[in-house]
Amino acid sequence: MRNDRPIIALDFATKEQTLEFLKQFDESLFVKVGMELFYQEGPDLVREINGLGHDVFLDLKLHDIPNTVESAMRGIAKLDVAMVNVHAAGGVEMMKAAKRGLAGSRTQLIAVTQLTSTSEEGMQKEQMIDVSLEESVVHYARLADEAGLSGVVCSVHEAEAIGDACGEEFLRVTPGIRPAQVSVDDQKRVATPDEARAKGSTHIVVGRAITKAEDPKDSYRQIAAEWSGE
Repeated sequence: MRNDRPIIALDFATKEQTLEFLKQFDESLFVKVGMELFYQEGPDLVREINGLGHDVFLDLKLHDIPNTVESAMRGIAKLDVAMVNVHAAGGVEMMKAAKRGLAGSRTQLIAVTQLTSTSEEGMQKEQMIDVSLEESVVHYARLADEAGLSGVVCSVHEAEAIGDACGEEFLRVTPGIRPAQVSVDDQKRVATPDEARAKGSTHIVVGRAITKAEDPKDSYRQIAAEWSGE
């Protein structure tokens, strides 16, 4: 169930920067709107991006009591986004509540396992989780699957194990994607598009390698070609 379009992370501060970037493209894109942009510009920008013919992954990582998350998702359902996420650490009941809030919409719900900026040492020390990073990620994926979610956000390095645990139709959305020549920045568990394809990712998320490129459209084309195996 691999999606051939890389998801472009629109990590801009303003609506103007975002729309100026999108003007460079003449095809339907799959884009990620995260907290930085959403909290600055709000739902109207999401509606405008939808209106341009693009699909939106709304990356808000909700994590609260079930009732609050369900109510928030009812509002998100009205935005008609393609995908939204919660934190799997919120638990099965919270994830089920989130899914209820999206009932009747086309929006796919996925859960964040461990952030790609998290190392195994950091997880064990700061979260007091004694198992390996992969075991923690797969455990969260199983909980998301139990709650009826469509998939998870994970690093490429856990994608294959999650596919084995939850089935090949279970989405594995993998950020931290960088072409070999691009800086890893603040990500710790990164991979190239080719590695992501080989290891079982169903979606890849690419940010600065496209948005900060000298020619974003050309960079997008190259990454898309590598991701699709052309």
